[in-house]
Amino acid sequence: MLGNLAAMGFALASALVIAWGTVVRHRIAATARGRVMRTSMANRMWWVGTGAAVVAYALQLTALSFGTLLIVQPILVLSLMFTLPLSAWYARRRMPPREIFWSIALTVAVAILVIYGRPTAGESHPEWAQWWPAFSAGAAALAGLWFIARALPRQRALALGCACGVIYGYVALTAKAVVDLYNAAGLDALLTYWEFYVLILLAGGGTVVQQYSFHAGELAQSLPAMTIMEPIVAFGLGYWVLGEKFQVEAILGWMFMALALVVMAVSTVVLSHTSTRPTK
Repeated sequence: MLGNLAAMGFALASALVIAWGTVVRHRIAATARGRVMRTSMANRMWWVGTGAAVVAYALQLTALSFGTLLIVQPILVLSLMFTLPLSAWYARRRMPPREIFWSIALTVAVAILVIYGRPTAGESHPEWAQWWPAFSAGAAALAGLWFIARALPRQRALALGCACGVIYGYVALTAKAVVDLYNAAGLDALLTYWEFYVLILLAGGGTVVQQYSFHAGELAQSLPAMTIMEPIVAFGLGYWVLGEKFQVEAILGWMFMALALVVMAVSTVVLSHTSTRPTK
């Protein structure tokens, strides 16, 4: 119980830091001229926002050391709860009642998944046979989203946001594996495992894709997509690769959980159509 509470606390802190860093980097990317990454990196605040992302990753890893993916990932969705008010504050506007309602619905849905679902831990070191099908599926999904981003310019921010969410779903999976390996074998042994290096590669790639998704359109197009895709992908990978499970047995209970997941998805999609705008 104490472990789960610690996981929730660190996950909430991570969500708050993610929100602030996201708003800072989006404001820079939205006004970038020429090469997105080069222009962004020339701005000091971009490095502050990137530093916030590193802190958020550290908090997420700490949360994963105490709890499962199925506990940590739904809570990280609440970064959207923090991001929208922060974005509204920077833009000097008020959040409309519709936005507040769906933000509350999102919070309730996350609470149901974490508290009612009572997730249990899975395997700490899955075999390669459990990894490669998941990586193959992820590569295929990213290839499809990249094609959509190139073929449909108006949907580029959405497609890149989804791609970023998929990548971060895999970041969450490998992060959980790395944390478990570190707890079991220590830092020296961790450097000999491929999961550690894949985590670094995925985290770096996700940061770059996120920056391009911010540049491609409004925050309200890309952010909700990546925010909802990450936990959905992480949920599936947690079940598929790690063997984590919710402690729900009755059909009615699973219907309740499914309803919460649908509300989480719908509220995120609805929030994508709010009046969030790039700040100047």
